[in-house]
Amino acid sequence: MGTTTTATAEWEVWSTQARLVVTDPTRLSVARRLVEMHLAAVDAACSRFRPDSELQSAERAENKPVVVTPLLVTLVRAALDAAARTDGDVDPTVGSAMRALGYDRDFRTLLSDGGTDDSAGVRFTVAQKLGWEHVQLNGCLLTVPDGAHLDLGATAKAVAADNCAHLVADRLGCGVLVSLGGDIATAGGAPEGGWQVRVQDLDGDPHCQVTVPAGAAVATSSTVKRTWRHRAEPGYPSRTVHHILDPRTGMPAPTRWRTVTVAAGTCTEANTVTTACVVRGDAALGWLRELGLPARLVDDQLRVHTVNGWPAEPAGVA
Repeated sequence: MGTTTTATAEWEVWSTQARLVVTDPTRLSVARRLVEMHLAAVDAACSRFRPDSELQSAERAENKPVVVTPLLVTLVRAALDAAARTDGDVDPTVGSAMRALGYDRDFRTLLSDGGTDDSAGVRFTVAQKLGWEHVQLNGCLLTVPDGAHLDLGATAKAVAADNCAHLVADRLGCGVLVSLGGDIATAGGAPEGGWQVRVQDLDGDPHCQVTVPAGAAVATSSTVKRTWRHRAEPGYPSRTVHHILDPRTGMPAPTRWRTVTVAAGTCTEANTVTTACVVRGDAALGWLRELGLPARLVDDQLRVHTVNGWPAEPAGVA
């Protein structure tokens, strides 16, 4: 039987909004501590903005194997699995290209340093692509190619959402929803009527509300929310770029889709697919139909496309 009583906590983490909902209000404070502790561990393991993170230590090892913690093993394995599943459309070695585009510090710091100012910008050259196939993970030994920089952002946040949801449900015995930006995972029992999730990117974009059953997950990737300005060369105007890169070019993927939202059994799976869909552009719809995952895509003209049973939206919804 579901319950109608829930409690919610919200706070900022990783330049995005964390949201925690539990079906037992008496467990909220303990649940939040569990989530915050795990997110801190993930940050220490794989942040590309912390020189003391495990990941950066492995990158400084100059192509030599480094013993890493089980948590970093899990995070790197998820990134490599996503790359294999998407034929390289989701590739963790885009970290070098991210740096070249100026995204080399926490996103809020990037913006406060002038990343949205037309007169600002970063000169860059496209970094040489090494490719995910050159990253070696053998048991607890991680080898990062010399000169490569990994960005696990396309999968690590989703893995963290999955882990946090199961951690709270297993430890506290209640239903839980964990949202980290657009990555939503659930575990345990759901409230009566299921988890109610509003899907919308920016204010004014088309929106909808969907019911997510217990144990399911939803992820959204956006080309319009995490953007900044950069200048390609001195003397040239800066332009707006976004954070989802096409690994084959090292440049932001074409903005055929403003947002892609997918429902799946895990947030990690859903996020892998949404990111790849942005990179694939027009080919995303056919690929989604083959996968059979319910999905909602908003194109560059604010038109909504749904596949595989995603609930239809009333005409004129906005």
